[in-house]
Amino acid sequence: MTKSVPPSWERLDADALLVAQAIAETLTTPVRELGAQAARELLASTPSDRPLTPLDWVEAVTVPTRSGPLRARLYHPPGSPAEDLRPALLYLHGGGFVLGTLDGVDEVCRAIAARSGWAVLSLEYRLAPEHPYPAALEDSLDTLAWLRGSALDRGIDPGVIAVGGDSAGGNLAAALCLHLRDHRLPLPVTQVLVYPAVDDRFSTPSWTRFADAPLLTTADARWLWDQYIGPGHQGGVDQYAAPMKATSLRGLPSALVLTAEVDPLRDDAEAYAERLRHDGVPTTAIRHPGVFHGFFTEVGVFARTDEAIDDVVRHLRGITAARAASTA
Repeated sequence: MTKSVPPSWERLDADALLVAQAIAETLTTPVRELGAQAARELLASTPSDRPLTPLDWVEAVTVPTRSGPLRARLYHPPGSPAEDLRPALLYLHGGGFVLGTLDGVDEVCRAIAARSGWAVLSLEYRLAPEHPYPAALEDSLDTLAWLRGSALDRGIDPGVIAVGGDSAGGNLAAALCLHLRDHRLPLPVTQVLVYPAVDDRFSTPSWTRFADAPLLTTADARWLWDQYIGPGHQGGVDQYAAPMKATSLRGLPSALVLTAEVDPLRDDAEAYAERLRHDGVPTTAIRHPGVFHGFFTEVGVFARTDEAIDDVVRHLRGITAARAASTA
């Protein structure tokens, strides 16, 4: 007898359905019941057996922050003349603020660097519940400041630095931009938000429609959010925790917002993109059909992953082309 699948799974393409079934066989207990440490151990990324994308080199970096040193990786794109300064993307991994590692986004960071010509700095920020909000945001802010200050030593143009991330990392990238704007600090040249977690109300239709989606269910998302916010902020989070709460999004950097069709976060992320547009921020929003939350970092697993990486690459190349044209 064939086991029935949740209704939302019927919208998945062939690649995504196979992955969803594999996840269901591995993750037999919901993340919220496993707890942070057990979930980290179960979902830890393992080295890929696929050939790695060739780069000039990947540099292990220690970033000094207000909380102490943090691990990071700097991906140098191939074929860049030594005398040229490269643009750079600060990339913040996903994982619901509780999970996620440098290894989990290694392949996607390699792919972005190789295809775009941008250096990519991937940060291993502090995780909740051990380090609740605003720890991860503080780490992101400190790392961006460090990257600007040390850019020239690493062949990076300090005036062409973008921020981006997936899921929780998309939240941090959006919040970072808001914080910098509000404190009149230099803004990134653009923000890349991949199915970002931007609201804490869980009220848009996708939270109900895709409550049983693969990998991230609505119930697990709520639990992860509670771990991030911590007991000291219950009921009183600000726009730097939930960017949708910002009174205005005017003056923020241009944005690329990518979403997955079968994802509880989908409607929140797309509503944020619409608010950005409404407030005068140049924004491109792309929904990838047939896939679920988490697909972006699964290089070589989903066909849509390659397409989404190309979306990011086109966006970043468009930034450098526009800047080159303006200075010609």
